Amino acid sequence: MQPLPPASARRYSRVMDLDHTHPSIADLTARARRRVPRFVWDYLDSATGTEATKARNRASLDKVLLRPAVLSGETVPDLSVRLLGRDYPLPFGIAPVGMSGLVWPGAEPSLARLAQRSGIPYGLSTVASRTPEDVAPMIGDQGWFQLYTPRDPKILADMLGRVKAAGFHTLILTADVPVASRRERQRKGGLTHPPRMSPRILAQTARCPAWALGTARVGMPRLRFMESYSDKIGPLPSTQHIGYLLRTSPDWEYLARVRQAWDGPLVVKGVLFGEDAVRLKDAGADAVWVSNHAGRQFDGAPAAIDCLPGVRAAVGDDYPVIFDSGIEGGLDILRAFALGADFTMLGRAFHYGLAAFGTPGAAHVVHILTDDLKSNMGQLGITRLAEVRDRMWTPGA
Repeated sequence: MQPLPPASARRYSRVMDLDHTHPSIADLTARARRRVPRFVWDYLDSATGTEATKARNRASLDKVLLRPAVLSGETVPDLSVRLLGRDYPLPFGIAPVGMSGLVWPGAEPSLARLAQRSGIPYGLSTVASRTPEDVAPMIGDQGWFQLYTPRDPKILADMLGRVKAAGFHTLILTADVPVASRRERQRKGGLTHPPRMSPRILAQTARCPAWALGTARVGMPRLRFMESYSDKIGPLPSTQHIGYLLRTSPDWEYLARVRQAWDGPLVVKGVLFGEDAVRLKDAGADAVWVSNHAGRQFDGAPAAIDCLPGVRAAVGDDYPVIFDSGIEGGLDILRAFALGADFTMLGRAFHYGLAAFGTPGAAHVVHILTDDLKSNMGQLGITRLAEVRDRMWTPGA
């Protein structure tokens, strides 16, 4: 067996160390909370309202039970999937998170490099702290772009042109953010856009030297992609977020315009009900993404996992369905596949990893999910992800 190159050996050693000290995403989450200022933590971790939908996501995932196998012999799990005409070695990707660079300095380039190395999708948000052009050199062929819809048709055309030129091949149209949600915990944390260093924010920052020094090196994060269009709307009021000044609430006509303008795969994110999924399929969406925005938009929504079977039944077996909201490990990914998902995405988990240990922490999330998937597939006696649909358990069965 050939020895690992020095850089790979160091990464492998770090992952193995973390596997003993921080073997779960919950462990990374606990460390992340101590390493970032309170206003950053509240931005990343909060939902909206009483955060009941966020809790509902977790509770409903825990109710999905699977039948372990008996005397199934040795298994060699295959985690590969094919989605939207592309082959991926793992059944999960990195979901877009707005202002990712606020959570950890340089988050977008770090996660783009990780996605490229791991062969998994990386979703860049319209309201990221880096532009598509900034991320393009790091992302390889793994670029997905999440679109918050601009009101001006010329801005839309320019954005899509820039995204395509930067090498992003899959477009995500987010459908579940027609208006800004309140996110009460985030508001109490004191975050503004762009962040301003008030005495309270400075005091929080002083307690987190690694975050503070990293932010000092790369600069305070801003909505750079959106701000590149600020000349179209004139001076910005200090109390308003440029994203909401440029954006509109999309409707079915807007979807038709996006579909006509974008010649690659188009995914619509934020779908919970079968009738909506069917209409989106008929309107030209190449996939739907079942999500309740991880509880960040509407606190009266059902758990996303509870909606997944209905969406799958409505669109049929051969139409791609992506899932997020509440995933905390490989077992949750298997639960999603059991109920009809073809692929899963995680946003918070990768950012907890970044905040906990920087880039090695995000890489450790890939390791945790991969190892957990293999372990649980061994318990279920399956070698392919699709086989988990036959391992569902219901009381009395």
